[in-house]
Amino acid sequence: MTEAAHALAELAAEFRGWRTQTQPDAGDDVPRVDRPAGWLADWSAGAVAKRRLALAGYVERHQAVDVSGEPVSVQVDGRLLGSALARVHWELDLLRGWQRNPGFYVEQALLQIFNLLLMPPPFDRERVAEIVRNLRHVPVVLGQGRENLPGHAAAPFAEQTLRGLATAAAEVELAMAELAAFLAAAGNSGPETAELPAAAGEAARALDAYRDWLGSQSFDGDAVVGPAAMRYFLHNVALLPYSGDQLRDLAREEFNRAVAAEAILGKRVPHGERVPPGNLDEIIERLRADETAVRAFYADRDLLRLPDDLRRYTFAAMPSYLAPLSWLGVTHDIGSLDRPAQDAICYLNPPREGMSYFAKAKSRDPRIGLTHEAVHAFQSALSWRHPNPVRRHFYDSIPNEGVAFYNEELLLQAGFLDDMPDSAVFIANSMRLRALRVEVDIRLAEGTLTIDEATDRLADIVPMDRPTAWQEAAFFAGTPGQGLSYLAGKAQILSLLAACAHRSESFDLRAFHERLWFEGNVPAALLRWELLGLDDHLGRADRLAG
Repeated sequence: MTEAAHALAELAAEFRGWRTQTQPDAGDDVPRVDRPAGWLADWSAGAVAKRRLALAGYVERHQAVDVSGEPVSVQVDGRLLGSALARVHWELDLLRGWQRNPGFYVEQALLQIFNLLLMPPPFDRERVAEIVRNLRHVPVVLGQGRENLPGHAAAPFAEQTLRGLATAAAEVELAMAELAAFLAAAGNSGPETAELPAAAGEAARALDAYRDWLGSQSFDGDAVVGPAAMRYFLHNVALLPYSGDQLRDLAREEFNRAVAAEAILGKRVPHGERVPPGNLDEIIERLRADETAVRAFYADRDLLRLPDDLRRYTFAAMPSYLAPLSWLGVTHDIGSLDRPAQDAICYLNPPREGMSYFAKAKSRDPRIGLTHEAVHAFQSALSWRHPNPVRRHFYDSIPNEGVAFYNEELLLQAGFLDDMPDSAVFIANSMRLRALRVEVDIRLAEGTLTIDEATDRLADIVPMDRPTAWQEAAFFAGTPGQGLSYLAGKAQILSLLAACAHRSESFDLRAFHERLWFEGNVPAALLRWELLGLDDHLGRADRLAG
């Protein structure tokens, strides 16, 4: 390893240690990290200033490392670190959730508790102590919100947050009461368990007080991140070679293709070969078999080989202590770099009337979850095995969501769902949703669409239930770039696949997929450069970035 390559590797490792301590928590599954013992969220003005100072230092050191004469693989690592640094600037100074979005503080106060509950049992005393510590820290984090939001926060985000806070305090207390009962039944009755009710009460009172304070405020900050900031994200963070207008063109084409696919699939396959499961026990039993079946399907069709020792994607009934807080994030634990061999686990609710768009489809055919969420678990576990530590980390959702969305259509076209035509039609319909998300995401960021208008479009055009449509619209309003990540990522993968196939008469699709999953954290523009020597997409992203 040359001096420059060594300096880059050391800088990347140091940055990752800092980032684990300082990155904001997110309800999404792929970006989650396990925090070190004793960690507590700090979004005080002083802590933000320290983040900015540290970022400036990392940027200066990154710019001082000249890898232009190194192999492309090392230059790719340099661009990955640049993307990670750009993300911190995006979060602190452009997106500014810590100043603009009152819901940010609810997330930073509660998501670490949610993540600690998400990991499967048993609960040792240290984990319970961490939960208690974070419960008692809730008032501190919400107090930081009161200091940072005035003069900056946007009314739509405040209204969105107030909806969630209507029941949040009661849900925290219920979750902790259920956890205490679960621990007592398991024989875990240490002093930490005895502290749960009082700590939960402190957190609940702080949430109610934050709700009352929020309701008394008038906010006139801008809810729109704006076109310039969005361009920065797309081309500096995500390294995307498509402009906003090009993304909308891609989305229109994908939407039309999805509508046609729905119509064709509805006619092509006779209905009713696979009987839907009747209850949650049947769903879990079937999913255990289906998880093995999808691995075999990949291998039998020569599409992908998942190593025999790769951890499993497992299933369990939703724990009573997690259910009240399930609104905080995706309720499956895909593991982490610190737990690479631990099986991933997806928690499921029993079928019921009035289920959401995705839950309804998964209750009819549980394999729907295996086409997407399980891919995050498989891809992450493979990437954690990468010999290059720089490639093991999350950078942006576009590569990861692109792989999962691409996989849905891969399994659809390969026939994995042929025995359940309704599921095939749903996959096509969700392609329609992902296309529509692009428009919603970009227009929310530009300010040409409100959350309520976005809700109407999603509910009417997909179509989908209004609660899910509102959740989607509100989520994308606060996280620009997330909604478009699915289609943008898949489009890049298809372009890369075509370029690789064109280069070789003996193109090996399975080898392509295995490399794609293994490098699943790396933006496709960088993979294109490394695999094919083509830096055209990266150059386009740089030009669009200005």
